[in-house]
Amino acid sequence: MASILLADLAQQLNAELRGDGSIVITGVASMHSAKSHEITFLSNSRYRSELATCKAGAVVLTEPDLPFCTISAALVVSTPYITYALMAKIMNTTPDPAKDIAPSAVIDETAQLGNNVSIGANTVIEEGVVLGDNTIIGACCFIGKFTKIGDNTRLWASVTIYHKIQIGKHCLIQSGSVIGSDGFGYANDQGEWLKIPQLGTVRIGDYVEIGACTTIDRGALDDTIIGNGVIIDNQCHIAHNVVIGNNTAIAGGVIMAGSLKIGCYCQIGGASVLNGHMEICDKTVVTGMSMVMRPITKPGIYSSGIPLLPNKIWRKTVALLMNIDKINKRLKTIEKKVNNG
Repeated sequence: MASILLADLAQQLNAELRGDGSIVITGVASMHSAKSHEITFLSNSRYRSELATCKAGAVVLTEPDLPFCTISAALVVSTPYITYALMAKIMNTTPDPAKDIAPSAVIDETAQLGNNVSIGANTVIEEGVVLGDNTIIGACCFIGKFTKIGDNTRLWASVTIYHKIQIGKHCLIQSGSVIGSDGFGYANDQGEWLKIPQLGTVRIGDYVEIGACTTIDRGALDDTIIGNGVIIDNQCHIAHNVVIGNNTAIAGGVIMAGSLKIGCYCQIGGASVLNGHMEICDKTVVTGMSMVMRPITKPGIYSSGIPLLPNKIWRKTVALLMNIDKINKRLKTIEKKVNNG
C-alpha cells in the first residue's frame, strides 16, 4: 500500500495546505467511502453537503468551498478534478505488466531491446523488432516482424501487434487488443469475394492509450494513423486507413469505417458508428450512440438516435417517423394551395 505525508503530497501537487500536514495518506477514495487515512476531493460545489458526513482524513477543494469543509485538513487548488487525477497517479499501486525477461519468452536473436526492458511469460518477439528503453511487454503477447515500439510504452497481457507496426513513446495498450490486423478489403469477382492483401501498416503516436479488446486495422495501401495523445476505450473497431487527429477521445464500442478522417481534440461518444471516406473537423463532439453518415465541417456538438422512452410513447414516435414522407408530401400540397390562394 502506498503512503505519503499530506504535506509532501501538497508539495507535489502544488496545493495550498490547510490543517495538519503530518497526516499519513494511504489512498484516494470517493467522498462517501473515504476513511481517516484516505484523501478525497470535491470537484462540484453541488455536493458541498456531503462534506458534513465525509470521514476522509483530508479533502481537495477550491477556496470558495473551504468554508463548508468540516474535515480537519484540506488541500486548496483551483481545479480539484485535475488534482485528483494527479494524486491518483502519485498514489497508484497498479503493478507493471511484467518484470525482467521471463525465461519462457521467445525472442528472436535479431530483435533489438533497449535498456531496462521487461517481457512477460510466453511472449513472442519476432525478427527485427525494436523495443525502446523501459518498455514493458506483458505475458502472452505477440510482437510481429519489424515492429517498432518506443520508450516507456506498456502492453498488458495477450496484446497482438502484427508486422511492421510503429508505436510511439509512453503508450499504454490494454489486454486483448489487436493492432495491425487486415482491413476488410475485398473485390467482388462475379459473386465471389477476392481478398485484397493489406499492404499498409499502423502508425501510433506518443502518449496514446488503447483500451481492452480494441482492434485497429492496418491500411490497404496507405497507413492507418493514430495521432499523439489519442485515448481509445475498450472494444472499439478502427478500420483500415482511418486517421485520428491529436488528443481525440473515443469512448467504448465505437465503430469507424475505412478511410475516415477525424480531426484533433474531438470526442466520440460510446457505441457511435461513423461512416467511412469522409472527414470530421477539429473540436467536434459526437454524443453516444450516434450514427454519423455525412462529413462534419463545423465544430460543435452533434447527436442522433431516439433516447429511451416508455414503450407506448416510443411506438407512437416510430409510427410517426415511418410516415414522415407521407406527412411531408401532404404538407407540401397544403403549402401549394395556400400560396396559390
